[in-house]
Amino acid sequence: MSEASASELTCEARLDLRHLPAYMDRISDRLQSFEADASQHGQRIDFRFAFGGASIDMEHLVMRANAADRDGLARIKDLLATAIQVYARDENPEIVWTGDLANETSLAQFREVVVTDVRDLTPHMRRIRLAGEDLSRFAKFGGMHIRMLFPTREVPAPLWPVLGGNGLPVWPADDRRPVARVYTIRALDVAKGVIDVDFLIHPGESVGSSWAMQAVSGMKIGIMGPVGRPVRQAEWYVMGADETGLPALARLLETLPAETKGIAFVEIANDGERQTIDNTTGIELHWLTRDGVPAGEDRLLAEAVRSVAWPQGGSAFGWFAAEAAAAKIVREYWRDTLGLGRDQTLAAAYWRRGSAGLMAG
Repeated sequence: MSEASASELTCEARLDLRHLPAYMDRISDRLQSFEADASQHGQRIDFRFAFGGASIDMEHLVMRANAADRDGLARIKDLLATAIQVYARDENPEIVWTGDLANETSLAQFREVVVTDVRDLTPHMRRIRLAGEDLSRFAKFGGMHIRMLFPTREVPAPLWPVLGGNGLPVWPADDRRPVARVYTIRALDVAKGVIDVDFLIHPGESVGSSWAMQAVSGMKIGIMGPVGRPVRQAEWYVMGADETGLPALARLLETLPAETKGIAFVEIANDGERQTIDNTTGIELHWLTRDGVPAGEDRLLAEAVRSVAWPQGGSAFGWFAAEAAAAKIVREYWRDTLGLGRDQTLAAAYWRRGSAGLMAG
């Protein structure tokens, strides 16, 4: 990692991990999926993000982070600590950061927001506008999603998480803990301080859907993020989504460069669930209707995506967000049949048929 300038914030954490080299490739791959450039120097791997730098030294078992501001440093600490916890969990890693902002307990990725507007886009899709202070971080790190922290009947007045010494959230006890669910930022206006989130209204024990059905102006809620890895930039895309992935797909069509080409499929219950999307790209949008087939039982979406020929020239990316079984079909086709890697595809399970609640919306 390049030497931090005098004006930058820096910190480090010692790692008591005997087997770090065994899974370092997976840690590096995960960090690079967040648009980091990596370079190896002996036993040290350096990572350069748009918002700061990091390094992991396998010989001396130390990781370091540096950034120009608090948000950037918090983001890098979160990415590093999460990667270590995911791949080194068998070694029970204990991460304690020292250096700048080491004693801070305020969670940089958290905001309390308030409902300012509620409106129905279709019979089963409701848009809720949330207002909050300093929302710029939700635009600067590339992730399209937020973790929404909901009050419930059992915990009507939850406590919000704080920052732990490992750079990750520390949650309150269960009797004061909010329920967290991941949703898409449908639109963000940093200047006005507002975020739009679209909720699929559906039967069943879904915390998010239940909250959205009762939401009125003035209600407060917590959000954290952004979460999720950025969508890779490409010249051509093939996309697929059901109603749960529709907000993310719609945002992509409205924000990707105008010259972007490709094809996108959206599966909906019926024509009444179509909504207006300001598609500013050259990506062709096709609506697929189930017309009475229960959600999660129709394979029309997965088969439509699999039928698209992958281009031979130029950069291309496959993006899919829907029910878990459909996501598995598409993922296995892209990875096993076409031999495409994680740098070219993202097939995410946003919900699972037969389980309570949605993974995302």
